[in-house]
Amino acid sequence: MLTSRRLHRAALPLAATALLATAATACTSSGGSGSGGTGGDQRLKVALAFPPAQAMSPYGDDAVILSRLAVVEGLTRLDENGEAEPALATDWKRDGETAWEFTVRGDTVFQDGTKLDATSVARSLTAAQKASPKPRVLTDTTLTATAEGAGTVRITTKDADPLLPQRLANPSLSILSAAAYGKDGGKVNPAGHATGPFTLGKVNGAVSATLERNDTYWGARAKAPGADVKFVADGTARANALRTKDVDVAEYVPISQASLLGDGMVHEFPSARTNGLSLNTGRGVFADPAMRAAAREAIDSGVLVDGVYEGRADTAQGLLGPGVPWAAGLRTAPTGRAKAAAPAEVRKTRQIVLATYTNRPELPEVATVVQQQLEKRGFTVKQVVRDYAQMEADALAGKYDAFIQARNTLLDTADPLSYLASDFTCDGSFNITQLCAKPVDTAVDKAASLADTDARHQAEMTAEAAILGSDALVPLVHERFVQGYDETRVRGVALDPMERTLITADTRIG
Repeated sequence: MLTSRRLHRAALPLAATALLATAATACTSSGGSGSGGTGGDQRLKVALAFPPAQAMSPYGDDAVILSRLAVVEGLTRLDENGEAEPALATDWKRDGETAWEFTVRGDTVFQDGTKLDATSVARSLTAAQKASPKPRVLTDTTLTATAEGAGTVRITTKDADPLLPQRLANPSLSILSAAAYGKDGGKVNPAGHATGPFTLGKVNGAVSATLERNDTYWGARAKAPGADVKFVADGTARANALRTKDVDVAEYVPISQASLLGDGMVHEFPSARTNGLSLNTGRGVFADPAMRAAAREAIDSGVLVDGVYEGRADTAQGLLGPGVPWAAGLRTAPTGRAKAAAPAEVRKTRQIVLATYTNRPELPEVATVVQQQLEKRGFTVKQVVRDYAQMEADALAGKYDAFIQARNTLLDTADPLSYLASDFTCDGSFNITQLCAKPVDTAVDKAASLADTDARHQAEMTAEAAILGSDALVPLVHERFVQGYDETRVRGVALDPMERTLITADTRIG
């Protein structure tokens, strides 16, 4: 039976209490982070849900942490409509089908005092292209960057890439100084070697990090002198730290805590995030399309929206939800679906392992409901629930039969093309479903070849239909974001549907 939400809210688990105590102690004891300052003189205290999984490497999900903390920047950044605008490049132009020229911002220095120039840009982009594993944003393209003088970078791609300016805004393609790169081409260290308004200081593993204001920043100087960041996986602990003012900003407030905190403390906004059930098509029970179809038929999205998300989510319509507003009008029916296995056949299968992570507090509860729905269909289910950093490698290696994850479909390029390529194609670098299907690869390749936005969107929806037809991923809900901060005392927090920004140069107390 689903755990009572009243009990869920009333009792703070022992582990959460310990995390909260740790967060409170560290935040209040950090240098300059106490209550002695006023207004913009105060350091920010921030609670993030996800700890670094790759030692702050810019080539994985840690790049998003660096971006959300305003540490790193790329040649471009995205406006609210997902269009590219100048950042470390002041302008750009296309030269034929596969080449672009970008003008590098002059009089800009890295946080270590060295000068930004075309050579440093080319070095960073080349390192990203050569990284292993390859950043998701480069799954569907290959780029070559060369310096042409001090101020111009020429970037060529193997195939025509109309999304290159948007692609270069991805945090994994941030520009770092020469000192960030090890001599042997190994670990990349962004601390002190980026260009953003805040400099990453000490990183204490998966526990905490410090930021200091970058006083040589080329743009507007940060209003806060720095920030003390805690990585607190338990959502209830984050909410309680916000309630007691042990933190100023807490990302991803649990739905169960939103009404308790009140409208002045929680800020809900639409997202491009889809929570889905990834089924392992490569081996095990769900290598059989009929079993995947049976799992899909077992899922009732409405129960999740009403019961787990308390109405603060949208019923799943496909891979792309309301956060991608053009998708609904172009959606077509899934193609090539198998007939679902009967319950009697399902009951003959071995136990399946259903996994999810604790960093998003609703997901373990989602997993409980999904387990109930699958078992009602005849599946025998074992749950595995841990911190995401402990699970990612196993999920990518296909060690789970089913994996529930929340995925931002616009995170990579502000266009779902990179998401479709990285998550569902044969060579995809984030292919948890292990899917390798020619109709999907063909549809994604066609979308990638189209420069016209409307035509590309239509082709992407054709790819969505093929992916849904494979039942490799069963959409569960489309999330809405709930970020936490006290609007009466904290200013300048970014509410970004693409999740790339949170703390900015304008974020401050008072």
